[in-house]
Amino acid sequence: MKQLKIYTITGTVFVLVLGTLSHFFYQWSNQNFFAGLFFPINESTWEHMKLLFFPMLLYSLMTAPILKKRYPCIRYSFSAGILTGTFMIPVIFYTYTGILGYHIFILDIGTFVLSVLIAFYTVYRLSRICPESECRFLFIFATLLLAAGFIVFSCFPLNLGLFSEPL
Repeated sequence: MKQLKIYTITGTVFVLVLGTLSHFFYQWSNQNFFAGLFFPINESTWEHMKLLFFPMLLYSLMTAPILKKRYPCIRYSFSAGILTGTFMIPVIFYTYTGILGYHIFILDIGTFVLSVLIAFYTVYRLSRICPESECRFLFIFATLLLAAGFIVFSCFPLNLGLFSEPL
């Protein structure tokens, strides 16, 4: 269990740091098209979901092979954590902005931090209990589908509030 705790804490810090830095990667790359597929290209909620998704996906790809022997559900757990954390960003953001009527920068940062914590808590809990489910592959499939969605909808955003920059 100690190994899982260490990887969970390390992953949390990794995603917080890389996610924060990745907020600026698109600008730092002189608005490189390829960078825009993986890093936010504007201030929309959709683009900010990438701050958690891609750093956590990278961390999972680096660590799951190391942990899979001891924690057989690690790939499923990471997929569930990535999805949970990523979707917590719009849930928290739209909840607090719906209540206040506007967004506050420090609460936006708190939304990201809380979402990362929830994501890694999900990974930790599911890896420990390793629930039996015939649908585990659906989480992995949904993670891959969301990755494709980020790429497609960064190029062709829909005319919905999720893809618009907040006022």
